[in-house]
Amino acid sequence: MSPPVSSDLGYVPPDGGWGWAVVFGASISVGFACTFPKAFTIYFKELQAVYGISYSQIAWITSIMCATTYGGGPISSILVNRYGSRPVVMFGGLLCGIGMVSAAFCTSIMQLYICVGFITGLGLALNLQPSVIMIGKYFLKRRPIANGLAMAGSPVMLCTLAPLNQFLFDSFGWRGSFLILGAILLNCCVAGALFRPIGPGTASVKTQVTEEEKGALKQEVTEDAMEISSPTNLPMKNKTEEEGDRDCCEKINRYLDFSLFKHRGFLIYLIGNVLMFLGFFAPIIFLAPYAKHTGIDEYSAAFLLSILAIVDIVARPTTGIIANSKWVRPRIQYFFSFSIAFNGVCHLLCPLASSYTGLVVYSVFFGLAFGMVCAMLFETLMDLVGAARFTSAVGLVTIAECCTILLGPPIGGMLIDTFGDYKYMFVKCGVVMVLAGTFLFIMNYYNYRVLAKEEKERKAREEDPKTVRTENEGRNNWIKETTQGGPELELLREEQAGPKKEENGIREV
Repeated sequence: MSPPVSSDLGYVPPDGGWGWAVVFGASISVGFACTFPKAFTIYFKELQAVYGISYSQIAWITSIMCATTYGGGPISSILVNRYGSRPVVMFGGLLCGIGMVSAAFCTSIMQLYICVGFITGLGLALNLQPSVIMIGKYFLKRRPIANGLAMAGSPVMLCTLAPLNQFLFDSFGWRGSFLILGAILLNCCVAGALFRPIGPGTASVKTQVTEEEKGALKQEVTEDAMEISSPTNLPMKNKTEEEGDRDCCEKINRYLDFSLFKHRGFLIYLIGNVLMFLGFFAPIIFLAPYAKHTGIDEYSAAFLLSILAIVDIVARPTTGIIANSKWVRPRIQYFFSFSIAFNGVCHLLCPLASSYTGLVVYSVFFGLAFGMVCAMLFETLMDLVGAARFTSAVGLVTIAECCTILLGPPIGGMLIDTFGDYKYMFVKCGVVMVLAGTFLFIMNYYNYRVLAKEEKERKAREEDPKTVRTENEGRNNWIKETTQGGPELELLREEQAGPKKEENGIREV
């Protein structure tokens, strides 16, 4: 049984019911978003021959697609906050279809960069983040399991799309295949239709009105206090400019919470993930081309991705169940760090696989490690910042990750072009991921120690009545000095005297 957890959404998620339909829809959206760039590598050899380009140039297609998918996170977060998840996902599915249909008529590699990389990548971005956000709104206690099941859609899609792409290519060529793939991606619109909005209902409206009234009163009182304490009134023009700047900042902060950059746990997660993604996608992108390079036939090379996907299907929900247990969930950050390092070890050992059997063994362990990371990728972030701030957090994280996602595969392709061997690419990715896992493990251990120390100090202050009385007296004196007395300031005093909130045991610094 998982440890008790609390909700910061203003309502209690149902942890079931229609939520399972949402999980099904999320598995489709996440499956296409995470799998399509990998399955697209089946066409690399043909596109290289058609356009006469190098490994690093062809890798830019997948790189741009992945970078746009993750870099579009803030756009996706803003649209979700404004319009909700359902219309955003449906519009993203429409963009995916348009991008792939347009790619079928491309006559240069630059046009493929735009159609497949940017347009289709942006459509996938509008599918990935809203799907994960909706799971956080429908689940709390069973959230790791729900995330694991939704993320399992990725290997299911990979297991299906890899051989399907090879069949479509053999039957219709790459242009005909792109047309059919554009039609298949329109199923994201169907998945988005399952994302029924959920919230506290009538209570949310009352709470919102109350919060707006409190905010307006607080702003009015603060302005009055500033006017009273100021020796001279500021010119009206300057005041108007300041109010305009403040309104602009408030509007931006309403959609993207930049105060997360003061959150210690969030910063640790961000730095570790940015480093990890430098070596996360390249091995799976070059797995099939590597097998073909060693003399393995095309269908057997594509079957390696299917093997990886089958293991991944089992690994993701299993990891979700383990992460939801009472032994692992309180320290899920350690489990996530181990999974990343395990990924790196697999890549370091890949060059030892010189036969098809060796590549099958590598695919099995790579599928296990890859599934473990993907199952906890967003759950660990939600564990740090809470469900209420997750929409902003995932947008800020993905825009930072897109840089290394964009550079990872082309750097791997450049190493292949330079040395004429794939092993240097696998070694590079392995070293990077081992370093990322080690960094996260050490920094999370430090973070837990600091949190325990801060909690101990807080309890000590609460138990010491003298300290509490001194703090209260100082706070009351500050309120008297900076404001004028009156019943209209009672609400402001209560908010200033209230304890600072902590989200999910993570304290902001």
